[in-house]
Amino acid sequence: MIEQALIRSGITKIAGVDEAGRGPCAGPLIVAAVILENPFSPALSQVKDSKELTQSKREDLYEVVLKNAISHSIIEVPVEEIDQYGVHKCNIEGMRRAVQGLAVTPEYVLTDGYVIPGLTASNLSVWKGDQVALSISAASILAKVFRDRIMIEIDKQYPNYGFASHKGYITPLHTESIKKYGVLPIHRKSFSNIADLMDNR
Repeated sequence: MIEQALIRSGITKIAGVDEAGRGPCAGPLIVAAVILENPFSPALSQVKDSKELTQSKREDLYEVVLKNAISHSIIEVPVEEIDQYGVHKCNIEGMRRAVQGLAVTPEYVLTDGYVIPGLTASNLSVWKGDQVALSISAASILAKVFRDRIMIEIDKQYPNYGFASHKGYITPLHTESIKKYGVLPIHRKSFSNIADLMDNR
């Protein structure tokens, strides 16, 4: 575990950062940052990459992560910002905001795949970080659960689109819903599949 080496060198306030929602064509991008009190706590033994967990398990572990964190921050990047600046820029900026939103200043920041420019703390981009760094895995759970909850609420607002099931990713059902009912304000119009559907209406 990457955290082991950092803690052995005297660094204890380690922030993990991850996102949920880069790929979907609808809904916000969510970025979470978390500093765990003790990454080696037995209470966190089941924490791993959110994609490897069931929805119910993620919900359970969301509360576990919060209880074992000394600070956490969750940032929502709206569709309008994604359409204006692009997903990648929004992801980097969202990670920066999430770290800056922590009530406790981290000594070191671990991110999943991307370095965050402009931070005062040292930060390391970890390839497949949500699979090899527990702090990043914890952040991935916070981001994923938070975003899924948003999409479930959006489903209540737009019940004909199936957002509670596909969470904004493009599926045959989602595509057919857009063709039938139209593009919504929460769709990312800068995405080629949405732009194509708009052109064809």
